[in-house]
Amino acid sequence: MKTTPFFAAVLFFSMATHAAVPHSVPHWSYEGQAGPQHWGDLSLDYQTCHKGKFQSPINIRDTVAGHLPPLSLEFHTAAEKLVNNGHTLQVNVKDEDDFTLDGETFHLMQYHFHTPSENQIDSHSYPLEAHFVHANDEGELAVIAVMFEVGKENTALNPILAAMPMQENQEVAVKERMDLKPLFPEDRHYYRFSGSLTTPPCTEGLRWLVMKQPVMLSQSQLDAFKRALKHSNNRPLQPLHGRQIVE
Repeated sequence: MKTTPFFAAVLFFSMATHAAVPHSVPHWSYEGQAGPQHWGDLSLDYQTCHKGKFQSPINIRDTVAGHLPPLSLEFHTAAEKLVNNGHTLQVNVKDEDDFTLDGETFHLMQYHFHTPSENQIDSHSYPLEAHFVHANDEGELAVIAVMFEVGKENTALNPILAAMPMQENQEVAVKERMDLKPLFPEDRHYYRFSGSLTTPPCTEGLRWLVMKQPVMLSQSQLDAFKRALKHSNNRPLQPLHGRQIVE
């Protein structure tokens, strides 16, 4: 079967974040000798992690007023699968949810979580950050990031937490139909910048959209994420190297 650019992007990002094929990629982690400060030394394929000039995550500050319109998102509910891959909790989905950016349609491939947050807003770190990874038909990636603060329970997280595998590399089905709307703020304004994958191989050229307003989750939901991950999974902040952040 011919591989389209979109499905090539799906395969590429899956291999970049999924630990289910441990012999095909060098081992990396968030701690010790395989931690972020050493990623560029682990493989020639990972050198961008050290040498790249447009790396993520970043501290969002000193923004440029671009008067960006609020993001328009098309939400669908879909049967999904969840995996704890040792690096993150990742929900794999069909390309049903989409949005339009720069006149192009981007389809949702997967979303995953980092605790604490990877990006910061005015030097503020959040207890949890979700990354919704999309691709267009040319295989180009765009990530919508949503910050979480501790408050009331988030109903959209309950099916994920109920199905969450505690064993690494175990993929399970999320049996409940999911409404993704509670995972996004009602105010759809965002910050935009050019960045990279936040995991090896740290590939650049991604369009990052970080929602300005956070959503809520309960303390017990946050604790459940932390128990499953067993460690922090946030890459340290990266220098801007002259990049502009537009809002």
